[in-house]
Amino acid sequence: MIAYIGLGSNLNNPKKQIKNAVLALDAGEDLQVTGLSSLYQSPPLDGSNQPDYLNAICRINTHLTALELLYFCQRIEENQHRIREKKWGARTIDLDIILYGAQVVASKQLVIPHPEMMNRAFVLLPLAEIEADLKVPVLGKISDLIDKLNDFKLQKL
Repeated sequence: MIAYIGLGSNLNNPKKQIKNAVLALDAGEDLQVTGLSSLYQSPPLDGSNQPDYLNAICRINTHLTALELLYFCQRIEENQHRIREKKWGARTIDLDIILYGAQVVASKQLVIPHPEMMNRAFVLLPLAEIEADLKVPVLGKISDLIDKLNDFKLQKL
């Protein structure tokens, strides 16, 4: 199964945090990283006084189920000392399953496609960078989703 994972960090050397998370993903059993976008810098979503975020998207090939992949990503976050204090708060690393093949998942633990992806340039632009002709289940072509964005506030590094 091809899946796309969003990576984000704004604490403790964000470039290194993202690199370490990608390496941890690639080292996982039944999982291989097959693509990685550039890094993108953006301000916090809530406008709070915290450092800017670095974000990227990686494409993986996996035999894990979507829920197994979620748990694996959460273990990586724990290993990199992710603390969940408040929504959109500063973090060492955040791993989100953006897409899992063409599947649509709606459960208490997991929603795929990621429910906010269509509103986030820091998801759509790096995703389009590694998969320009992507068709997102339920939402449509990635290029059409990007065209609907109002304000990018995003810098490719």
